[in-house]
Formats: sequence, structure tokens, C-alpha cells
Amino acid sequence: MAELDLLRFLAALAVVAFHYLVAYASVWGDRPAELFPALAPIAGLGILGVELFFIISGFVILMSVWGRGLGAFARSRLVRLYPAYWLSLAAIAALYGLTAAKPLNPKLSPGDYLVNATMFQRLFKITDASGVYWSLWAELRFYLLIAILVIVGVTYRRVLVFGGVWLAAVVIARELGNPVVDEIVMPKYAPYFVAGMALYLIHKHGNAWLPWLYVLAGYGLSWDSALGRVHSRIDAAGFKNMPVTDVGVIVTITLIFAATALVALGLVRLRPSRLLTALGGTTYPLYLFHSVIAVALIPLLAGDLPPWAVVTITTLTAIVVSYLVYSFAERPIQRLLKPRRSPQTTSAPVVQVEKASVP
Repeated sequence: MAELDLLRFLAALAVVAFHYLVAYASVWGDRPAELFPALAPIAGLGILGVELFFIISGFVILMSVWGRGLGAFARSRLVRLYPAYWLSLAAIAALYGLTAAKPLNPKLSPGDYLVNATMFQRLFKITDASGVYWSLWAELRFYLLIAILVIVGVTYRRVLVFGGVWLAAVVIARELGNPVVDEIVMPKYAPYFVAGMALYLIHKHGNAWLPWLYVLAGYGLSWDSALGRVHSRIDAAGFKNMPVTDVGVIVTITLIFAATALVALGLVRLRPSRLLTALGGTTYPLYLFHSVIAVALIPLLAGDLPPWAVVTITTLTAIVVSYLVYSFAERPIQRLLKPRRSPQTTSAPVVQVEKASVP
């Protein structure tokens, strides 16, 4: 879906803008919000680009598991997530191991980098090699929960039960405040995943009322999560360095849900093109690599060029490098890892057809 490719790329650009124009004080050697006072209030909202990623993930992952078995799902996630991730991890290790770069240095041992290669480092209380890796841990836990749904069989009704139970667990988890329960239920991020799944049901089965209740519930629960994330950033850096208002957060979350709803309803359609496919493919490497490129370039350029020129060059470089990673490294590795099937081999679909009417 070309519309999702574009939304994913815009979400990645939003995260880049947040980091480059607001968050990366150690990289600039100065407060970015003071260097870009006019852009900082808007760029600060780019922190919510990850929330857009989560909604799209709920939509796309449900689409990808429909009619597939557990093995196929596991292989597809392995091939999709790990090649670019391993390349970014190698780039980080090389940056801090072979140069004198200090900003954002995770200060990991070789063993810590090896654990990071599993993507389960948070399970072992080991620091992420890159600050952006935190969202991948949320994605992995989402995949593990989806695997349960795949095992029992993906049907319309079972997806609704799965989403309803998960939303109820979110409410309970927020009341309990238990760290172990929070790790499993993900009360901060589950509303986005569930909303994305509900939007896929609407896209696939038509404009039924019950999935819309899930979307609205996810939207309502997302307010507290989004505001909490932004407030924690403001508490750490100060409003002057993170000049984002509550109204701005609510408006941004509303726009995110509205945009994905329009795509699900088919009211926004884009003709597939090589450009949009390339942007979609570049998105994941851009998310993973933009921090490394910022550390390598911004301190080098900041003393000789005005800030706007530095951030423009760095952003364009990040996009170009990410496209090269996608085209000449990630895709070849994915093709190598993707299992080959003979033309005579067919697989029986796992999805179970229900004749009951859609609620």
C-alpha cells in the first residue's frame, strides 16, 4: 500500500526532526531548540512519530499474518527486522570503536554488543546500543503476542477478542502499576497496536461498528500515554529545550489517528510508484542509521556552517545512506535469508473462514 509507505517515511522524518532539532544536545554541543527556535515547537512533536509507527505496525502485521502459519510469520519478521538492524549495530560499534566520537556513546563491551545483536538486550538489562532501539523491544513483544493469535488461528472474531482482551488488560495494568505486567501488556503502546489492527479489520471487512470502538478506545487511551512520554522529556530537559504543549500533543495524536483511518477507509489512495516503494524501503534504515550519521557529521560541520545548513546536509546524507543500505545491503541479505519454495510446493492457509455476520 503506497499510502502506508508514505506515512512510514513521514514518521521516520518526524523522528529525525525531533532528534536533530531538539534532542541531540550532546551531538551539537549546544541546545538544538535554541539553534532552531522557530522549528523546535513543531520538531519536538516528532517524538510521536514512533506512535504512528506502532499504529501502522498493528495494521501491517495483522495483514501479513492473515492466512499464514507461525513458521512463515516468524521467518518473515526475522528477514524483515534483523538485516538492517545488524548493519546499524555494526556501524555503531565501528563508530565508537574506531573513532574518537563521544556523543551518544553507549559504552558497551563486546559482549554487550553481542547481546544487542539478539534484539533482546532489554530482557537482560543491558543498555541499547542506540537510543532508537527501545521501540524495537516493543515491536518484538507485539510479535510474541501476535504469535499466540496465529497459533489459535486468525479470524475476524478472534482478532476482536484478542484486541478486546488486550485493551482490558491495558486498563488493569495501569491500575496495578506492576513492572512485570507492564512488560507483557505494554499499557503505554498497546492502544496503538490494537487501533492499527482494528483499522485493518475495517479495511479488509468493511466499515463495521465494533472495530471502530477499538479505534476510539485506542485513541482515548493514547492521550495519557503520549502526554506522559512528552512530559517525561520536558521534566528531563526543561520546557525551554523541549517546547511542546499539551494541545500540540493532542492535536498530533488526533492527526495520526485520522490519517491512518483515512487510509484504512480507502479515502486516501496513492498510485504505487518506484519512488514511494523506495521511500517505504528507506524508512527502517533511516530510523536505525540517522543517529550514527548525526554523531559522525554534525560535530564535524557545526563549526564551519550555519545550523540550518548542517541539519540539511546531515538529513540528506542520512536519507541517501539509508537508501543505499536498503538497496545494496538489506535487500540482498533479505533475499539470501528468504526461504525458497519449489513451484510445486503449496501451503494450506491457516485462516479459518467464518460465515457469521460481521458485528
